[in-house]
Amino acid sequence: MSTATAPLDNMRQAADWMVPSDDRILELVRQHGNLTPKAIEDFGGPVRQHASTRCSTLAEYGLLIRVHRGLYGITDEGRAYLDEELDANTLAPDDAE
Repeated sequence: MSTATAPLDNMRQAADWMVPSDDRILELVRQHGNLTPKAIEDFGGPVRQHASTRCSTLAEYGLLIRVHRGLYGITDEGRAYLDEELDANTLAPDDAE
């Protein structure tokens, strides 16, 4: 019987500042396009209040972009993270947000 496992470098590399619901939020925004926190909740993501807080944080680190007040879209970095091509630990908060 083989004890081989998938290499760890084929997994998403979340940062310490991330929480489990961040992946779901990013997946929903990638799948449906620009979304509000309420729409994220409606599509099966976390509740609006939590989604709002997390969207702000994800935008601060460059995985989402604030398209308009309360409306978020995914960035190239967000797509790269979901596609396991970006280690979120390499991201720094953007002071301009």
